[in-house]
Amino acid sequence: MTAWIGRARLTLYIEGARSLKDKRAEVKSLIHRLQNRFNAAVAEIEDLDDMRVATIGIVVVSTSAPHADRMLATILTAAEGMLDMAVPGEVDTELIPFDG
Repeated sequence: MTAWIGRARLTLYIEGARSLKDKRAEVKSLIHRLQNRFNAAVAEIEDLDDMRVATIGIVVVSTSAPHADRMLATILTAAEGMLDMAVPGEVDTELIPFDG
């Protein structure tokens, strides 16, 4: 049986951050809320030392490609609604078959 790995890369532009501490508070809060609500793997993956930009990686696993795609879409929509001082930028998604 083939499993499907869905991955997303979400770029955030942190407009209200005055320091890396402000940025990290916003990003950490978003990651924590997404992990708790969706039980997905979520982490900050790039732009760690730039207080104006954050890149978040999201990974889900499903037995169905359409289900993995819907999961990512739901998580990305929820993420947009959870932002306080950031605005969403580029989004890149991919579905990868896995025959483990």
